[in-house]
Order: sequence, then structure tokens, then C-alpha cells
Amino acid sequence: MNNSIVSNLNFEPDLLKEIDEVGELKNYKDGDVIMDYGKYLKIIPIVTKGTIKILKMDENGRELLLYYLSSNDTCSMAYSCCMEAKKSEIRAVAEGDVELITIPNTKLDSWHSKYPSWRNYIMRSFNERFLELLKSIESIAFHKLDDRLVSYLKEKHRLLGSNVIKVSHYQIADEMATSRVVISRLLKQLENDGKILLYRNEIKLLTSFI
Repeated sequence: MNNSIVSNLNFEPDLLKEIDEVGELKNYKDGDVIMDYGKYLKIIPIVTKGTIKILKMDENGRELLLYYLSSNDTCSMAYSCCMEAKKSEIRAVAEGDVELITIPNTKLDSWHSKYPSWRNYIMRSFNERFLELLKSIESIAFHKLDDRLVSYLKEKHRLLGSNVIKVSHYQIADEMATSRVVISRLLKQLENDGKILLYRNEIKLLTSFI
């Protein structure tokens, strides 16, 4: 594997060499499940291309979107599961085409003490994911659903780099922990306001929206 893929993370040369030796480059298509509930995790990912959404299921079986991972990100919750040898409490799903490097869990402990750049990378990841979770909690607790929907669509636009978002009303409702009927009504209002165009399992964001 060409370690230039992660060279922009400013890892030590020896760490880049180890990643080149033990890391495995993998590719996923849109909708592929990368990590799933109840599975023991033996790797953590470093995303090199694309976007991954991280979901958590509540006690009623409904999934809530926690955060997204994009280029150069890793999943702190996966890291925690690996270090504690516990089953995954999240589902990671590819949003569009995704490329990532998998790092075996057998390396995590030694790299944490051996390489300051790796330790800083992991700690930074935990901090970023924590801030994103706080942002999600704040959105749910204090923002109206229509504002949350606008933020959701704008975040999709930012991550995917496209005005066309391929997503169903049911999927949006599931990720925002609400009903499809409510989401369909709010999307229709945005269309009537000249902000978006609705198609089957597809939303086009107009200039007035962005």
C-alpha cells in the first residue's frame, strides 16, 4: 500500500512504514455496512476518500445519526470498542463510494505509547466526535425540526460536494428520529418556497437554499 495516502496526517516516518505494512486498503459502495451492531471490532478505519455515517439504535429500534466521518477521520467509538474488546454499539454505513485503510486492533496499544503523532491523532478524533455529539444533542434539544432538516441537508451538501442528494424521505426521518410523514411535509414546504426540487429518492438543492 502506498503510504502517501496518509502522509498528510503528519505521522512519523516509522509509523507510516508500519501503516504500509499492516494497513489494508478497502473500498465500499453507497449503502454498504462497514461496521454493524453487536459485532466485535478487530480494526479501526482511517477514511481516505468519501463519507461514512455513524448511527446508533435506541431502545425502540430506531436509528439516530450521530456524526459523519470524512477524509482523514477515524471513528473514536470503533477505537474504544477495539481497546475494550466489546461489541459494537454503532453502525457505520458508506455514503457514496468510500475508500479507507483498516488498522488491526493488535497495533493500537503499542502505537499509542510509541508514536506521539498517533496518540495526538486519536485524541483529536475523540475531541472532534465529542463536539459533534454535543452539537447533535443541542440541535435535538433546542432547535425546531425544520431548522434541523435544513442543517441536515446543508451538511450533506458539504460532505458530498453535490447539489443532488440521493436519499429517501424515510432515511432522513430515520436518521433524524422522527416520522416520514413529518419529513415529507417539511420537504414539500421547502420545495414550495423554491429552495429544493423533490424527485424519487433524490433531492436537488437550489441556489436559493445553498
